[in-house]
Amino acid sequence: MRFEALSVFPEVFSPYLDASIMGRAQRSGVFSFEAYDLRDWTHDRHRTVDDAPFGGGQGMLMKPAPIFEALDELSLNGSSSPHVVFFSPCGQRFDQRVAERLATKERILFVCGRYEGIDERVYTLADDVLSIGDYVLTGGELAALVVMDAVVRLLPGALGDELSAVDESFSSEGLLEYAQYTRPASYRGMDVPEVLLSGDHAKVREWRRRNALERTALWRPDLLESARLTDEERLFAQDVLRSDGDDRHE
Repeated sequence: MRFEALSVFPEVFSPYLDASIMGRAQRSGVFSFEAYDLRDWTHDRHRTVDDAPFGGGQGMLMKPAPIFEALDELSLNGSSSPHVVFFSPCGQRFDQRVAERLATKERILFVCGRYEGIDERVYTLADDVLSIGDYVLTGGELAALVVMDAVVRLLPGALGDELSAVDESFSSEGLLEYAQYTRPASYRGMDVPEVLLSGDHAKVREWRRRNALERTALWRPDLLESARLTDEERLFAQDVLRSDGDDRHE
């Protein structure tokens, strides 16, 4: 897979993408990445990419022309046209399902906004407009890194263990991941559940499933609506929710 980013600060990507899992995956050819400086598509002496908004208001907006011209040129590069992703509070909320969909793309180009926003006409170029949460960032570069990290983990060879990306929160039937423990078995009065020490793999799987259900019901009950559950599991999750509600009112 090939990732590209259009940004006024293209240098911010390398420190993260060159390290740890992302760095190894990139070096082994799982994905490639290139960042482009949006100012390369400006035509004035100051390489201006922003201007004041029509109608007044605070802040500056990114101008449409540099972005249109950049995408015109970049779309002609390579063997396929890029899947163009913008970021906006108005966009679709990014989650694991979106990451799985993006992982099927051959080439993704992120357009990273800055300043107060982007001229609305530029969004006509988007294949996806995403939001990574209900908060404000100084630019789209961090959002692009979040999306790339989530997508790269799904690519074959990125994690080494091909089951690692499957056995994680949001990837296992839409639930949060179960609790995990390592040595020592007892620490500061806190003991690892006995079933995990039993060596009975069937009982371990059963415990992990119930634990994932319980954690999801307690921490992210909204996920239960779309989770793939049996009738018995849904009743168990409802019991957890009722018990939690009773505890809160005591």
